[in-house]
Amino acid sequence: MTTSLTRTPAGEVPDDEDVDSLTIGRRIRQLRTDRGMTLEELAAAVDRAPSQLSMIENGRREPKLTLLQAIARALGSTLDAIIESEPLDERATLEISLERAMRGQTFQALGIAPFRIGKTVPTDALKAMIALQSEIERLRDERAATPEEARRANVALRRLMRTQSNYFPELEQQARGILEAVDHPGGPLTQRTASDIAAHLGFTLHYVPDLPQTTRSVADIKNGRLYLSSRLASKGDPRTAVLQALSSRILGHREPTSYAAFLRQRVETNYLTGALLIPEAHAVPFLQDAKTDRAISIEDLRDAYSVSYETAAHRFTNLASRHLGIPVHFLKVHESGTITKAYENDDVNFPTDQLGSIEGQMCCRKWTSRVVFDEDDHFNPYYQYTDTGNGTYWCTARVELSSEGAHSVSVGVRFDDTKWFLGRDTSNRGVSKHSVEVCCRRAPADLEAAWRENSWPNVRTPRTLLATLPTGAFPGVDTTDVYEFLEAHAPR
Repeated sequence: MTTSLTRTPAGEVPDDEDVDSLTIGRRIRQLRTDRGMTLEELAAAVDRAPSQLSMIENGRREPKLTLLQAIARALGSTLDAIIESEPLDERATLEISLERAMRGQTFQALGIAPFRIGKTVPTDALKAMIALQSEIERLRDERAATPEEARRANVALRRLMRTQSNYFPELEQQARGILEAVDHPGGPLTQRTASDIAAHLGFTLHYVPDLPQTTRSVADIKNGRLYLSSRLASKGDPRTAVLQALSSRILGHREPTSYAAFLRQRVETNYLTGALLIPEAHAVPFLQDAKTDRAISIEDLRDAYSVSYETAAHRFTNLASRHLGIPVHFLKVHESGTITKAYENDDVNFPTDQLGSIEGQMCCRKWTSRVVFDEDDHFNPYYQYTDTGNGTYWCTARVELSSEGAHSVSVGVRFDDTKWFLGRDTSNRGVSKHSVEVCCRRAPADLEAAWRENSWPNVRTPRTLLATLPTGAFPGVDTTDVYEFLEAHAPR
């Protein structure tokens, strides 16, 4: 304990999280019993009633500074010994933990009234009660991580992103500092530079065939080792997995305590990875020149920095409003029609649920993100103008394959901003009125009348939509696998 004791205006011990009445009381009791003094003997020595001393020892009364000094003298000790002594013994520590639990939300919610923890209460009983309280807390946290909680977290985070035009200056600054530290000259970031960043952060890279299936990478912080799958090269960009793992270390992420915190960390990690792959200082002049030439292209940004189309599209949304003055929207849509990622600051009217969440909603079948799946030409980008209740929007989209099936990734702008982009001369046009159910969320009346009572589809619903989110601090990660993996691979 490192806190210091200072006098308050009332001459009492200050209300400090570290110097709390429970801890002080148990320390007094521990010193008293170590010296073989009874409660009555100590009370007589400081000229107080035994009941008053009992309340202090049980943490129910906060002692004044002068009384604490008198108690310390009577015990043949010092004030510092009470405030800054070694940790309490196991029994006292358990009693304090249970006292705090009884004052907490869980006990109150269960209607369990606080009770006195007497000497006759076995230590094993204290351990059992504390373990049960901890398990109830864990189960309550798991119940909080439901699809509804996930949607609320998504809505809150998207509002923050919209407020900042999806631009986070502190993350851009972190990226600049790392790139300067490894003398990156700008332009595409090579795999060797990714390894240099790892070395700069004190990590060596290790590619293994037995990486836990529920992970993209595993960092052994104690030994400075970063494990990645040796099969990574056949699955995607090897730089991305390295940089995503290192980004969490750069940002000092701790174990998330809520789904919202987990989601925020994931967004920050992806943002910083994009900022390292497509550096702001180099990409902004590139995009500004393209705007001057009226030739902005997500494909050109992708090719200039050797990244995936999705990474280029994400990065464009970070920089477009801030540096080009162009409001944008972004959509990632599964081949089933489900929206998996979304962002907008151009007032496009995406479908939402009652909580305002876009993720998980069905994308309008007339929208570019759905129409692109029907295109035979997957080599060239697909462009389309779409008339909506909020005006006309232009989008460019591509289909990319993943382990979860095909996804379309699209970036769009309002009609007035189309003049800055390649593909503005497209003749593709659609009309989307997804705010009206009959547009695509409900069948036309004649079809519904003919088939509603005469059909029964067997729904192919993704497993994750039928269950709560995976439990644990890192949703979806089997921590036993991770810990066993680290134990097996740690240097001996």
